[in-house]
Amino acid sequence: MTPASSAPCRKTREPAWKRGFDVVVSLIGLTLSVPVFLLVALLVRLDSRGPVFFVQPRLGRRGRVFLLYKFRTMFDAPRESTHEILPGNPDVTPLGGFLRRFKIDELPQLWNVLRGDMSVVGPRPALPKQAQELDEVGRVRLEVRPGLTGLAQVHGNVYLSWPERWRYDRDYVMRLSAPLDLWILWQTALVALWGERRFHKPYEEEPA
Repeated sequence: MTPASSAPCRKTREPAWKRGFDVVVSLIGLTLSVPVFLLVALLVRLDSRGPVFFVQPRLGRRGRVFLLYKFRTMFDAPRESTHEILPGNPDVTPLGGFLRRFKIDELPQLWNVLRGDMSVVGPRPALPKQAQELDEVGRVRLEVRPGLTGLAQVHGNVYLSWPERWRYDRDYVMRLSAPLDLWILWQTALVALWGERRFHKPYEEEPA
């Protein structure tokens, strides 16, 4: 794939432990999730017409475009809107609402992690068209692989503005460490149980 944007991006070197962690987690996750994959695939087909998987180009590290995989959660119909999908959206299927609420629709991205397109933890991958909208703070998120979950996702995700998410992503890149990744994974489990709104925390700049 060709880069989506010519915007400059520093060549930050990801620590070796991170890729090793990604491979181990994705292999274990894919192996243990086989029964869940089969069940969800069947339910998606029974729930509404259309493919089992939703496949979409996304921005990866340093602007490289890759194909992201998710279980389809919306009715299979042409749509141009790229607005945020909030709870109660009529485009989401009955089953899709459940899958999105508990993040089950994201499970196929374990394959993206194993391939090296993504990481377990990192900024969520943006659409290629958003590359032109990223400011200096936003471009920092392209220095690392995008993740299944990230710092912005455990602070409100869709309830945050894009600039707020970019700042959380910038903070993650600057503070990247194993303890931070483990903390984000723990918080992600809580978010899956209790919902994103409960963890909404608007970004506040630290005093100079």
